[in-house]
Amino acid sequence: FYIFYSMFGLQRVGDLAWAAADARTRGFLLGATSGRTTLMGEGLQHDDGHSHVLSSVIPSCISYDPTFSYELAVVVQDGMRRMFVEQEDIFYYITLLNENYAQPAMPAGAEQGILKGLYLLREGGKASEETPRVQLMGSGAILNEVLAAADLLEKIYGIFSDVWSATSLTEVRRDGMAVDRWNMLHPDAEPRVPYVQSCLSGHRGPVVIATDYMKIVSDQIRPFIHDRRFVSLGTDGFGRSDTRASLRSFFEVDRNFVALGALKALADDGQVPSSVVAQAIQAFGIDPEKADPSAG
Repeated sequence: FYIFYSMFGLQRVGDLAWAAADARTRGFLLGATSGRTTLMGEGLQHDDGHSHVLSSVIPSCISYDPTFSYELAVVVQDGMRRMFVEQEDIFYYITLLNENYAQPAMPAGAEQGILKGLYLLREGGKASEETPRVQLMGSGAILNEVLAAADLLEKIYGIFSDVWSATSLTEVRRDGMAVDRWNMLHPDAEPRVPYVQSCLSGHRGPVVIATDYMKIVSDQIRPFIHDRRFVSLGTDGFGRSDTRASLRSFFEVDRNFVALGALKALADDGQVPSSVVAQAIQAFGIDPEKADPSAG
């Protein structure tokens, strides 16, 4: 186990990480602390919005961005099995958090979904097929904002959300690429289905993903969600020194922006009037002319 600063770890020792892969290294790299909105007072150069981009390019590196302690426990336990029982030549990059929030019990049967990178954390209420519905996904520091956004959508707009914990969008992408390759090489066989598509089967509505990283992290799985609208929220731009709430509002990944992204997607699908989106912008106190965080 090697614990380092997630912002500087992989970018400052990138060559060593590749050398470790060449040397068939096994073990756990723990990045503390994850995300671009978790280090108040640290400033532009310290907040991590891209370490999961860097880790994703190393083939033998298995990356996770867990939110809850049970997710971390499942990942570490399985990593020990794979590396030290099965003798796989892989190593792990796991980002850790420094935020205080409730740690729920693990949902029954969630282990395999945690390891595959995506599982249903909370199913929305039952409603008729005519009632708008959305699929909300989040990881790490932002999953709790996603859960709060689901509550907003239900309480204010009567829209139910299924909430998914995306423990590893990198692993979900790798599964999708493997399925695409297999389907290309076996044109006469029944096509295989990417894991993310099998998860979403029976869960209707657009997908909105929010992480504490650049949008490219959630965009990894965009090609494997073919049948619905896809909205990616992330922290593109420089880090800032402020409170978590202010930073998440600035980067447009807080509960209000997650809910707004869901409403806009539903409006684009003709499920709600566009006036509802405009009203939400006003109700959430969002300035439509605010600075684009990705502009610097």
